[in-house]
Amino acid sequence: MIECVCRQRHSEMILFLLALVAVIVMTNSEKNFGMEEAGMSSDEGHRCTCGKGLTRRQFLTSAGAGALVVAASGHLAKEREASAAVIKSGEGSKITLLINGKQFHMLVEPRWSLLYVLREELGFTGTKEGCGRGECGACTVLIDSVPKYSCMTLAVEAEGVEITTLEGLMKGEELGLVQKAFVEHDAFQCGYCTPGQIMAVEGLLRRELHPTIEQIRQGVSGNLCRCGAYSHIFEAAKRAAELKRGGAL
Repeated sequence: MIECVCRQRHSEMILFLLALVAVIVMTNSEKNFGMEEAGMSSDEGHRCTCGKGLTRRQFLTSAGAGALVVAASGHLAKEREASAAVIKSGEGSKITLLINGKQFHMLVEPRWSLLYVLREELGFTGTKEGCGRGECGACTVLIDSVPKYSCMTLAVEAEGVEITTLEGLMKGEELGLVQKAFVEHDAFQCGYCTPGQIMAVEGLLRRELHPTIEQIRQGVSGNLCRCGAYSHIFEAAKRAAELKRGGAL
């Protein structure tokens, strides 16, 4: 949609500039009219006989300026038709998403990200929107148990895989083991990045129940904590590993 708006504004700017050129040319022609009357005898034999007093040069200049405006108008109309053809309201693709063990049958636009669908269409607001370009990790979810940025994943690409969000780690109102470890070790400050951090740790522990500190650091390296609570996050990850191995709560 942004691309279409930019294209339309670009076309309107072209039309404006061409119209401005036409006005300048016509204005110069009017200024030169007196000069042509007084000193350009070569145009006397080519003067228009329609009664408006136009010389051949003035007529050609005006006709050329008008042609520029007409051509630009046609170009703008084609651009608008092309923009309308790219995005039409109500068009979409039918997909089925498996989220937290439940199937959701949906009609989505091909351009929608998984993040958008989770938050705006399905209400899984535990997944946070941060940078929107795959840099901060706040939108991390598990896709087939692997941490992925949902802002960089199209919803249509997520069909046929198992998606786990923050809500999927809970049992009713009871927190999951990684969530409990984060609370126990105070592994957050503002809390905005916390859902993504938890999902990154969950993904790590699903493939490695005895992680080293280096593996933990690597596991959350794609998730930024602007508050700098990394030492607490590392301790929470170690505690979560203990809980998953059957440690005391």
